[in-house]
Amino acid sequence: MFGKLKGLFGGSGIVIAAPMAGTAVPLEDVPDPTFSQGILGKGAAVRPSEGRVLAPADGTIDVMFDTGHAVSMTTTDGAEVLIHVGIDTVQLNGQHYKACCKAGDKVKKGDLLIEFDPEAIKAAGYDTITPVIVCNPDAFSAVKAENAGPVAAGDALLTLQAK
Repeated sequence: MFGKLKGLFGGSGIVIAAPMAGTAVPLEDVPDPTFSQGILGKGAAVRPSEGRVLAPADGTIDVMFDTGHAVSMTTTDGAEVLIHVGIDTVQLNGQHYKACCKAGDKVKKGDLLIEFDPEAIKAAGYDTITPVIVCNPDAFSAVKAENAGPVAAGDALLTLQAK
């Protein structure tokens, strides 16, 4: 009974928020086997409706890719999270991306990490679907994607259960 009550009042896990507004989709639907087969870890993806990536939790930036197309961070709860804007977008060499943080920065949930131009990226022939991956899923007893569908930046995208 107390487990159910705890779940009702938000004590049911560590939340990794959607880093952008758009449509949440299962990781299996990402058109790249590195992501869809879970090679890098477990997670979900967002088809963005805006060109801003926000911190999905409080933590520290580990790597801001020189091209600005991806960022990795470690949350204060120990989740290693990779946010990769688009498929094969490293080939754009940073065109249409602006990094707004750097390695070592401490960030709060909702802080701006990357700005990008989704229309220009699509016009260049790239899919903007954005995988959000927990790269150390074995550190948790469960990594659960929330329901697919419309999400606002900051909505729960993944829920992690501590071991």
